Amino acid sequence: MGSRNRARSTSFPLFMTQVIGEILLTVGAVALLFVVWELGWTTVQANASQRAAIDSFAQDFQGNLAPGPAGPSAASSYGDPASTPLPSTEGEVFGVVYIPRFGQNYEPRPMVQGTGQRELDTLGLGHYESTAMPGEVGNFVLAGHRQTHGATLDAIHTLVPGDKIYVQTTAGYYSYVYRNFAIVLPSQSEVLAPVPMHVGTAPEDRYLTLTTCNPRFGASERFIAYAVFDSWQPLDAGPPQEIADQVRSAMGGE
Repeated sequence: MGSRNRARSTSFPLFMTQVIGEILLTVGAVALLFVVWELGWTTVQANASQRAAIDSFAQDFQGNLAPGPAGPSAASSYGDPASTPLPSTEGEVFGVVYIPRFGQNYEPRPMVQGTGQRELDTLGLGHYESTAMPGEVGNFVLAGHRQTHGATLDAIHTLVPGDKIYVQTTAGYYSYVYRNFAIVLPSQSEVLAPVPMHVGTAPEDRYLTLTTCNPRFGASERFIAYAVFDSWQPLDAGPPQEIADQVRSAMGGE
């Protein structure tokens, strides 16, 4: 009788250890599946939605798809840039962004009015409504995901001073030159100021600011990339040489 009780007292802790182990394995498997879904499937869905958004923009695009003239003398001959009209509704796609530094496999990303969950999760790079539009003096600010939902700005940390960032709208092509980056807290809205980080200062230049989460797999900070306006060319001049092939492909010209 005593040996039977000892056997029971020994087997019960072993049984509970096995149960707890199985529970932990199940929880781990569920967590792994969630990570796969969050990092993988949401990106697949977002990429499809963003390609559809660009296709919709391309249907209304009437620009010349032949490569535009190269060189600073040609680019500077067009005078002050035309201003892109402010979209009338939230969620409206009004252009495309091209970032050559991100590599040949990086697809052009649509720009959409608004920075809500719907815009950033499915439609691409969201425009902060209170900031300037392409071509305007001031700060044109876009937000995008670094991981999940298309990972539109995942490679933002690879930008090198002097890199070009191109913005295409129905008003023309705008070229910005990347200058530097900063890591800030999510509460630091000064990055949205007309002169970034200088609240109350009247702008004289045209800026492009990209905002995303930092670190890559977290959201405790914000990674901010600053660029300054370099040049522009109207639609009838065709796209800049560096992105001509991508523009033709995105706009259905190939």
